[in-house]
Amino acid sequence: MPVVEVKIWEGMPKEDKAKIIKGITEVLTDLGIPAEAVTIIIHDIPKHNWGSKGKPHSELFA
Repeated sequence: MPVVEVKIWEGMPKEDKAKIIKGITEVLTDLGIPAEAVTIIIHDIPKHNWGSKGKPHSELFA
């Protein structure tokens, strides 16, 4: 069933990641998808590997 991938800057506390997982699962179960069928993958991306406006986020959000 659904696999949801979330990309965030590295450094988010594991408790906050657990809240993201719980919240996404709740939204999908509200749509009738069994929680057992939901998979969520969180990717921690270093700011220097993520860019926008022509610059790495390590510069934009120092």
